[in-house]
Amino acid sequence: MNASNVTLALVVGALFAGGSYLLLQRSLLRIVLGFVLLGHAANLVLLVAGGPAGPAPVAGETGVPEAADPLPQAMAITAVVITLAVTALLLALADRSVTLRGDDDVPDAVEDALADREDTGQVEESR
Repeated sequence: MNASNVTLALVVGALFAGGSYLLLQRSLLRIVLGFVLLGHAANLVLLVAGGPAGPAPVAGETGVPEAADPLPQAMAITAVVITLAVTALLLALADRSVTLRGDDDVPDAVEDALADREDTGQVEESR
């Protein structure tokens, strides 16, 4: 394993960790940024899995063993397009939430509030 593979593995790990951390936040904008980081990490994983760079796989110009594999590159560009579309949708939903509620924090679910009240015994006292 050479230094560039270790560096790429660390970068992918940092992107996944940062994206996962941001997805767990209450702010919708941070959730969107976490999704973007996860998308970038997935694209890097796809490109690293493609192996070393090589000449273009054009028929008659390069042999099969030394040509670059085009499948990971095609999957990465497809993932970029899908990530862009989902990011635009999430940003539109976050903007709508800010317009309707005035902030971009995710509200507590009613079930969570009831579960918290049951844990503290407030529900049984009010019965």
